[in-house]
Formats: sequence, C-alpha cells, structure tokens
Amino acid sequence: MDETKNNKKKTFRLEHWKKIAIVIGIYDLVAVSISYFLALLIRFDFRYSLIEETYLVAWRRFAPIYAVACLIVFMICGLYKSIWRFAGFNEFSRTLLTSLGMSIVHTAATLLFYCRMPISYYMIGAVLQCIFVLGIRFSYRVILFFVNRSGRRNSDRIMLIGAGAAGQMILRDINSDKANGKVVCIIDDNSNKWDRYIDGVRVVGGRESILEYVEKYKINKIFIALPSASMAQRRDIMNICNETDCEVKNLPGMYQFFTGQLTANALKEVSIEDLLGREPIKPDMEEVFAFINGKTVMVTGGGGSIGSELCRQIARHSPKRLIIFDIYENNAYDIQLELKDKHPDLDLVVLIGSVRDSRRMDQVFNEYRPQIVYHAAAHKHVPLMEDSPCEAIKNNAIGTYKTAYAAMMHGCERFVLISTDKAVNPTNVMGASKRLCEMVIQSFDSKIKAGKANEIPALYFHRGSGDKEARAKKLPGKVCTEFVAVRFGNVLGSNGSVVPVFKRQIAKGGPVTVTHPDIIRYFMTVPEAVSLVMLAGTYAHGGEIFVLDMGSPVKIDTLARNLIRLSGLKPDEDIKIEYTGLRPGEKLYEEKLMAEEGLRTTDNKLIHIGCPIPFDADQFLEQLGELIDVAYRNDSNIRSYVERIVPTYHPTYNGQRILPNPVPIPEKEEEKEAVPTH
Repeated sequence: MDETKNNKKKTFRLEHWKKIAIVIGIYDLVAVSISYFLALLIRFDFRYSLIEETYLVAWRRFAPIYAVACLIVFMICGLYKSIWRFAGFNEFSRTLLTSLGMSIVHTAATLLFYCRMPISYYMIGAVLQCIFVLGIRFSYRVILFFVNRSGRRNSDRIMLIGAGAAGQMILRDINSDKANGKVVCIIDDNSNKWDRYIDGVRVVGGRESILEYVEKYKINKIFIALPSASMAQRRDIMNICNETDCEVKNLPGMYQFFTGQLTANALKEVSIEDLLGREPIKPDMEEVFAFINGKTVMVTGGGGSIGSELCRQIARHSPKRLIIFDIYENNAYDIQLELKDKHPDLDLVVLIGSVRDSRRMDQVFNEYRPQIVYHAAAHKHVPLMEDSPCEAIKNNAIGTYKTAYAAMMHGCERFVLISTDKAVNPTNVMGASKRLCEMVIQSFDSKIKAGKANEIPALYFHRGSGDKEARAKKLPGKVCTEFVAVRFGNVLGSNGSVVPVFKRQIAKGGPVTVTHPDIIRYFMTVPEAVSLVMLAGTYAHGGEIFVLDMGSPVKIDTLARNLIRLSGLKPDEDIKIEYTGLRPGEKLYEEKLMAEEGLRTTDNKLIHIGCPIPFDADQFLEQLGELIDVAYRNDSNIRSYVERIVPTYHPTYNGQRILPNPVPIPEKEEEKEAVPTH
C-alpha cells in the first residue's frame, strides 16, 4: 500500500520546468489577446472612446478563441519544452515563425467570420504579439547576461583557439558561467575572421599571433577548439602554446561536439598522443579478423600490455579458441576475468607456464594445436636486463627458439614475433636478445623454404638424452609454418612506459628525472601496436620484419616539460627537471631499421617490410647452441658471446663501449658435464 501511495505521489508531482511552462502558457493566453487590443488603442491614438463598437465586439468574441488556439499551436511546436537559458537562433526562429503564422490565422479568421479590421490593427498586433511572446522567453538570458557581467568572475584570462562553431559553443558556455573565467581574445588561421567579433570577443589573428597576445592580454589559460583539425595542425599549435606558461586544454572528440555534449568544463587535458606528430594508424582490419575467425589462436605473454590488448581484439572477432599463455598468474587471471565477462561464449583457455620450459611448450602445442601464435612473452626492461643479461638471453632468445620450434613441430600456420626498434644496432642486452629473436625467426624461415626443416636442431632438449633424434623423426612431412617479426617503438601506456613514471613524479611534486636532454624515442599507442602485430599475421609470407612508420621521433625532455605544463605547473620552477645520465645500455636515439636493410611497401602506407640482412643460418644455429650453454651457466662474459653472434651489437655505457672486442667462445671440453637446457 505504501508503495502505491508513493507511486501516486510521483505520478502527480510536477517537475520544475513544467511549472514554468504552465506559467508561460498563462502568460501567452493574456499576451496574444492584449497584443491586438493594444493594436486597436494605438490605431485610435489611445483614445478608447474613438474605437468603433463593431471592432470591439469582434475583438471580444474572437480573442478567447484565438488565445486558446495559440496555446495549442505553441504546445504542438514545442515552445514550452525549450531550455531558455541556452536558447539560441533555432529557438528564436521557431518562436518567431510560429507567432507570425498565428497572426496570419488571426487576420484570415476575422475577415471570414467577423468583420474587416483596420490594416494597421493586423500589422501592429502581429508585431506586439511577437515582441511579447519572444520577450518572456529570452528575458532570462538577458537577465543572466547582466548578472554575470556584474557578478564576481573567475580571474582566469582565456585565449580561445578556433573561431568556428565549436569555438562559439565554448565561448557561449564560458560567458554563461562566470566561474569559467573570461575569454579575452580568439585565434583563428582564417584571415577573413581577423579583426571581427564573436559575442563581443575579437578575433586577433592566426597561430603566429599566439605568443604576442598571450603576453599582451596576460593570458593564463588557452582553450583549443579545433575538432576537425589534423594531428599535424594540432601538434604545430600545441608546440606554440607550450612555449607559453599557460595551462592548455583541448576540445573533446567530434562525437561530443555533434551530440551537443560540449561545454567548457568538458575540455580535457591535452594527452601525450596529441603531441606525437602523426595521425593515428587506422588500418582496415577486416582481412585480419577474417583470418582469425574460426581459428585457434595463442598469445604468449597474454597478460602483458601488448599481449592483453591482442587478446581483447582477438576475442571480439570469433576465434575458435583463444589460448592465453603467461608465467605471471595475476595478469593472466585479470585478463581471464575481463574476457569472460565481455565474451561469455568465448572458448577461452588460460595456461600458466614459461616459454623457457621446452617440455611445457611441447605439451601445450601438442594438446591445443594453435594455428596462429602471437609471441609477446619477453623481458623488456632495459636497465633490469643490463643487470641480469643471462636472463634476457634465456627468456627472450632461447624462449623464442623453444616456442618457435614447438609451433613448427605441431603444424602452426603463422608465428608472429613481437620485436622492438631496440633490436636495431643494439647497445643493450635486451635489444641484442630481441635481434637474436629476429635471427631465430629468419633462420627457421630460410630452412623451411629450402626444404631443410629437419636440419633445425632441437636445442631445447637435454643434451645427450637422445630426444633430438626422436623428435626429428616426428617432424611433419611438409612444414608450412610462416615466421615473421614485427618491430615497433615505445608503447604509450604499457608497463614500464616513461609517461606514467613522469605523472607519478609530478604528482609527488617532482623532480621529474630525464636521463639526457637530447634523448629521443619513437612512440606509438597500444592499439596501434596491436593492429600492426595482427596485420603482420595476414601479410606474412615468411621471414619478413614488419616496421611501422612511427612519424617523427619525440624528445623525452619535451614530453616531460609538456606534461608539467599540462598539469598547470611550470617546468624548472614548480617542478624541477633533473638529468640523471644515460643508463647502462641506453642510447640517445632508436632506429627502425639497420643501414643494410631496405624497405618494401605494403597495402598500408604506414606499414613497411624490412628486407632481411643475409647471414649464415647454419653458423647462427650452431652459435646459438653454444650461447645456450653460456647463458645457463650464468657466464658474466655473456655480452662478449652475444657480440660475436650479433655483429651489430656494441655494448655501451653513457655512450662509451664497455667491452673490448668480442671474446671467442672456447672449445667445450668433452668431459665437461652437459648443461641442462630444459
């Protein structure tokens, strides 16, 4: 019973806007009637006694009917549902046309059913009716305008960049709320708008005038309202804005602009992605998803930044089965819960294990027979790997070999290696280990294409156990696995990315640590990296190294300073920047290709294929077998052995070589106990 009473109360409760609509409706009933009575008074010089009786009788009889008719038409036209605080040209034109339309009805009705009134009566009555009907509706905006002008306004002085429709909406919203500050000037590259005004604010010039007018008008905030500008245009404008000490905010996406959800408070902080200097890569993924559909796909390192995004995109496009393989159970568990929640019908298998465990890899491939493998499992943190170089070789190079061998042995169709631009002319162990991974992939490809897959040694079994010969006999009659590598730069938002580190340092009040003022890096987003990896799976013919055109490199120092500015602080004043020196194995810049490699284009202009540097696959595989022994005995001189195998690897510290020429690997003593390699 109580619920029924409550529901009744809710049913009969009038919203505030409905109460206002009723008041305006009553006002309209009176206003349209009074308009034409005043028209009669004006016609006869405000002398009531001079008005002819026939005119008064006609007005008395028709006024109530006309008032009710106006009320009904106004309701049908939605004149009682507008939010008049934000009323604009659309509301003005709709109200004006509706009022004039009813005035025409008034004229026709009096002529047909009553009597002919003076011509001035119709004209003056129509004008007065429009004034009264429009006046009550727009009076709120007028009052609000004067209240805001006389009230206490936020002291922020704002420069608005963009004199288009989006800029006008932002300007109107700022003017309607004094807490937003005050726009004192507008910048726009269209010279036709210069020295003209929008809502009383002058368009002072183009982007070249930004610095001048920031100083002239003492600007402390810059709002960028350029929703249709290209990434390059945004970057150029941002570079100019970042030379000032102003807080910079950027217009949200085009979606919010077109759906009318745009206000000054919705302006977002400029993201680092806006400063990368290139358009985001948006490849046509239909071919990729058609390739994945209905197939068993395995992602090693599936709980990591790249691996988890791969799993998300694969799960959305109907694989027969998705296998997530990772050694870190917490990450694997997180992505498992996420995918089960979003894709309850997905055949999902989550397995824990190490790519360094040959028997585990063989077991997984034998049981699940994945057709496509994305190999994202790797140690990637450069300074940590410099301290533990043998672990980098074990996990990256040897782990890749074991996974690739298992894929080949069990009929996998595509094997895609996740590589890095640090593999180009590497100066650190992590980069060298990833170059070894690429060489593994290229060796497998060359052997398979030559019909000599049986010559690929099963290095991942215990030496002397006889397993090598046993496994060789089980090699598929025709090996058709296609091996490719994908090389890209630093991934924004990934584990270990520099941007989250800077944000944490800024949040603590600094200092922000940069290794070197001139250090530069290529950047890309996680979705971009994943798109490239998945495209490699469809473009592959075997042996390729795919490379993304990542645009212009970005100075890490510039990123740090921009992040500080976008936080509303000043670099070197509010937040100090400290230069700590290059870390072991770190170099000032990364390269996408080695000098000896050339580029071939693909169907996507932002994705290229590096032509492989030729090397002796047989010699490499033999050397790799020796390197396994070196790694598993945790030899402190492992860098020298790696340098012997990877000619482009030159270990450095602060830009200086830290090792002499490569040390030759000593001959193994036959009597020495075999080292287990799992």
